[in-house]
Amino acid sequence: MQKKKTALLVTLMLCFFSLSQADAFQVTVSILPLKYFVEKIAGERVEVSVMVKPGASPATYEPTPRQMARLSQSKIYFAVGVPFENVWLEKFAAARPSMHIVHTDENIVKIPLAAHSHAAEDHSDEHHPGIQDPHIWLSPPLVRILSETIRDALISIDPAHAYQYRKNYLMWAREISTCDSRIISLLQDRAPGNNMFMVYHPSWGYFAKAYGLRQIPIEMEGKEPGPREFAEVLKLAKEKAIKVIFVQPQFSERSAQTVAGEISGTLVKADPLAYRWSENLVAVAGAFTSALR
Repeated sequence: MQKKKTALLVTLMLCFFSLSQADAFQVTVSILPLKYFVEKIAGERVEVSVMVKPGASPATYEPTPRQMARLSQSKIYFAVGVPFENVWLEKFAAARPSMHIVHTDENIVKIPLAAHSHAAEDHSDEHHPGIQDPHIWLSPPLVRILSETIRDALISIDPAHAYQYRKNYLMWAREISTCDSRIISLLQDRAPGNNMFMVYHPSWGYFAKAYGLRQIPIEMEGKEPGPREFAEVLKLAKEKAIKVIFVQPQFSERSAQTVAGEISGTLVKADPLAYRWSENLVAVAGAFTSALR
């Protein structure tokens, strides 16, 4: 008798799971971290497709025909303001007129994209004029804001499950706060007054702003530095005793390797597009801390 009850219970649970999966709707996001955020808030209510695959750059990405076909099934496209969307969002809207395009960056004030300093003793950040930094997902305080936008969009499309989205958001917000606290704790171990780290591509501006750091990029406007810019970067690295250069999988390491060779430094990977957002940011914070000791 007990075995029959157990078998019945298992059958009912499987049926419930199958129904919930069948009821899930399709959404599309631009990058992997955004997939992580949507899944945290929506749970099993959605199936998430990602445009920019691992190893690809959001600056130059072009969707495949298969992705465009998949997009035709999506109820929502969550945009985050990465460069390829400037060209493709209108095409996405034309391909799927009924799809809601949600700009998760709409309530966030952006900063200009960082440039390397032209004066080694100038401690103020320099920037590319007119170019906004899209990497908002690398700042926990900003992720909390864009997650609210995700939550509200899901409720608008699927109001019957509003309670679930609000509950999941609150749990996710606590995870964001925990991540934020861990990063702050880690960065307290850096040497007093040492707040400069060197990167190839300026992805970490919002992270640096959130935690009182300064990134020094090698790249300028998506291009390898010229002889003059290279000399300035090298001079700054030597004057500030920078020994670690952070690189990401989506870009060439050639210039970074050259600078590292000149300063007897090392390259350390820091991926701004990793899927496991909380785990990745804490790991990156630990690497920054080690470099700043």
